[in-house]
Amino acid sequence: MNRVSTPLFVLLSLSLKLTALAVEPSQHVLDSILLHQRNSGGWPKNINYRALFNTTVLLKAKTNLDSTFDNGATTEEMEILARAYRRTANNTYRRAVLSGLRFCLKAQYDNGGWPQRFPDTNGYHGQITFNDNAMINVMTLLGHVAENERYDFVEQSLRRQARDAVNRGIECILKCQIRVEGRPTVWCAQHDRTTYHPAKARSYELPSNSGSESTGIVRFLMGIEAPSSELIRSIEGAIHWFQTHEIKGIKLTKTPAPDSPKGWDRIVVADPQASGIWARFYDLNTTQPFFCSRDGVPKNHISEISYERRNGYSWYTSSAENLLKKDYPKWKERNHR
Repeated sequence: MNRVSTPLFVLLSLSLKLTALAVEPSQHVLDSILLHQRNSGGWPKNINYRALFNTTVLLKAKTNLDSTFDNGATTEEMEILARAYRRTANNTYRRAVLSGLRFCLKAQYDNGGWPQRFPDTNGYHGQITFNDNAMINVMTLLGHVAENERYDFVEQSLRRQARDAVNRGIECILKCQIRVEGRPTVWCAQHDRTTYHPAKARSYELPSNSGSESTGIVRFLMGIEAPSSELIRSIEGAIHWFQTHEIKGIKLTKTPAPDSPKGWDRIVVADPQASGIWARFYDLNTTQPFFCSRDGVPKNHISEISYERRNGYSWYTSSAENLLKKDYPKWKERNHR
């Protein structure tokens, strides 16, 4: 078993995407965060906490079932409020963090995975969700709760539950990893919560090998101290996949397009000096990159999909570059001396 039991996990795991609000939020921002928390304990996504709010409206919205882990929601608010509690000793913030923590624990499936939304798990929102680092953000937050002294205000029973939840999450990650002829490779952005197979989300997000979300998963797994042989094989398999699926000699750039809705268009151009990049989606059978319009029909080139999707979605990523050049060598030195 790959168990997390020491602070090394926290130091090496993926950092949460914290906004400038988290540094020194105003009282208005903190009040807004508290009011936006749902009765479930979680938060909805994409909230501008600096904006003016209507207290009556937000109090009525507390019964909404739109709590999510998407786009950093819930985990980010919990980190902000935990810091506010340590700074002010205001128990209102502590109670909100504990409610969020119980929400995170309750949202976890028996198999160790987390959905994108909870308690509303209809449709693709109920799949095991790595998309935009949703599950990794939850596990990182729970790792902080279990091991980091800034969460020492959380009772030990909940901290133990958080540690156990992370351990079960790790086992789920390993079960979801796509294997080709028995060799572990990478992951899809979401996996079926029953079969663990790669799963579809929105119409243009087809089952695939993910060149984007898999980076965060691998970096998270590298933060586990004393990894088992199974975990080492998992990481090495994913690294090999990234090494063999890097795309060289091209770059994505903007070009003027005066008659287009945005006045510009994204195109791929040849560039022998360009740094390597990875596609967001790779076909599960051919292992070739593909791109989709909202009709869900995969195409071989980004130029073949609609203008709206071509310029409204991240189809390429360079996130694996530092993983290969910096993180992997450091991890290998720590674990292969």
